[in-house]
Amino acid sequence: MLTIARSMAFAGGLVLTALIVLVCISVLGRGLNSLLHGPIGSIAPEFAAKMLALGVGPVNGDFEIVEAGIAFAIFAFLPLCQITSGHATVDIFTARIPEGGRRFLAAVIECVFAAVLVIIALKLYEGMESKRRYGETTFLLQFPIWWSYAASLFAAVIAAAMGVYMAIVRVLELFMMRPVLPVDTEMDS
Repeated sequence: MLTIARSMAFAGGLVLTALIVLVCISVLGRGLNSLLHGPIGSIAPEFAAKMLALGVGPVNGDFEIVEAGIAFAIFAFLPLCQITSGHATVDIFTARIPEGGRRFLAAVIECVFAAVLVIIALKLYEGMESKRRYGETTFLLQFPIWWSYAASLFAAVIAAAMGVYMAIVRVLELFMMRPVLPVDTEMDS
C-alpha cells in the first residue's frame, strides 16, 4: 500500500511540476507579448511583427490545463498523506488521553476520513458521468471536461481505498490493543 501511495504522490508531483513549467512559459509569453506590442514594437516593428507571427504570447487555455491538473495532483497526494498520517493534528487536546483512548480516537478519525473519501469519489463519479452525458467541453481548448473528472476520479478512488485500508488498520489496532502501523508512518519504511 505504501508503494501505491508513493507512486500516486510521484505522479502528482510530475503533474504539478509540468503545471509549474506551463505557468512559467505562459507568464513569460504574456510578458514578451506585452513588450512586443509596446516598447519593442515601436523600436523594431518588423522584429515585433515576426515574433508575434510566430505566436509569442501566453499559452492558450493555460488556466484550463492548470485547473484540471491541480485537481488530479491534490487527489494524487492524498493516499500518501493518509497512509503516513500526514494530516494536520492538534495534539494539545490528545496528549493527556490514555493510549486506549488515543487508539479509539485514531480509529474514529480514520473511519470518518474513509467515509469522506468514499463520498468524494462517488460524487466525482456522478459529476464525471454528468459532464460526459452532456458533452461539456472547456471554453478555449474544447477538450471534454469529463477527462479532467476521470483523472481526478482515478486518484480519488485510490485515496478512498487507502482511507478504507487505514480505517481497517486502526480498528484492528483498537481491538488488538497494540499498534499494527505506527500513527506517523515514516517515509523511509
